[in-house]
Amino acid sequence: MKGHRLGTACLVVLLGVAALAAGQDGPDVVTNLTLFAGTDQGLWRSADWGQTWELVEGGTAGDRLDALGAARAIEPRGPEVWVAGDGGLYVSRDFGVTWTSLSPTGGISSLLLSRWPHADPTVFVGTEAGLLRSRDGGRSFAPTALTAGPVHRLEWPGPALVVAAGAGLLVTENEGETFSGPGPGLPEGGALAMALSSFFGADPVLFAAPTAGGVYRSEDGGSTWSAAGLDGEVVHDLVWLGPFLYAAGESGFFRSDNAGQTWTRLCDSPGKPRRLMFPLAPAAGLEAFLATDRGLFHTSDAGQHWSATGFEGEAVFTVATFPPPAPELGGKE
Repeated sequence: MKGHRLGTACLVVLLGVAALAAGQDGPDVVTNLTLFAGTDQGLWRSADWGQTWELVEGGTAGDRLDALGAARAIEPRGPEVWVAGDGGLYVSRDFGVTWTSLSPTGGISSLLLSRWPHADPTVFVGTEAGLLRSRDGGRSFAPTALTAGPVHRLEWPGPALVVAAGAGLLVTENEGETFSGPGPGLPEGGALAMALSSFFGADPVLFAAPTAGGVYRSEDGGSTWSAAGLDGEVVHDLVWLGPFLYAAGESGFFRSDNAGQTWTRLCDSPGKPRRLMFPLAPAAGLEAFLATDRGLFHTSDAGQHWSATGFEGEAVFTVATFPPPAPELGGKE
């Protein structure tokens, strides 16, 4: 196996998961992180770990978020918080207190910044009609070669940009000038979610969840694919937590301990999933939040049980936290 280079913080996460597997109690929950959630009404913020929520409207010192509409993508980066949705792209540089409208580009469903935004102001946004790229920090956008169909997820491990879209799982090595894929072995149709190896450039393991159902694995960066379980299950998000791969499906919530060779069903899904997030180790990896079409749900035991934590009966498109989650970890077994 190409090694997982786990740092100290990641070892803390793994110890928490190991404690769960052994049936031990996890550490106390840290509740001083800020949560953000996106709904049809806009951007919401919670300072008490989801117990109460306030609609973020912006203030007189900056732009208001009235025109944002549905908030579908949130990207916290240090003191900067980026949000995009039906009414354009906005950024706050003071943890979400005041806001600046960057672009009126509408219908944004996914958002991705470069890893070093102050040195590289490239911003990608996915829309219902393809992938757009900005070279000036999100102020103006131009089309890429992907100009049709929805874009669901974006990952940019560098130099490859990986896109889960209505056209399938696509890869570009030149920031959207040309795309390759979907490779043979992946079912026809779109791709809803994906999960990449931590060191994708050297270990190009990639998992994808097609709209046809199931999970598929590629060991060559998406050039070829093989089935990796959960046949017939429509999976809307895939997330690594240490060596564990989690899948949020329409009927259930699953975990694989061996990179997709086998899966354990942890529970029924509390709703049709939109986004799964493990925060930055507030409870050593045991906590997660799941945005669904029936509200936002929280687990304190890594997905064995879920409880509602806001927006009951409403569609929640995404959930994010400041500080952002630790980098995903995963790869070959």
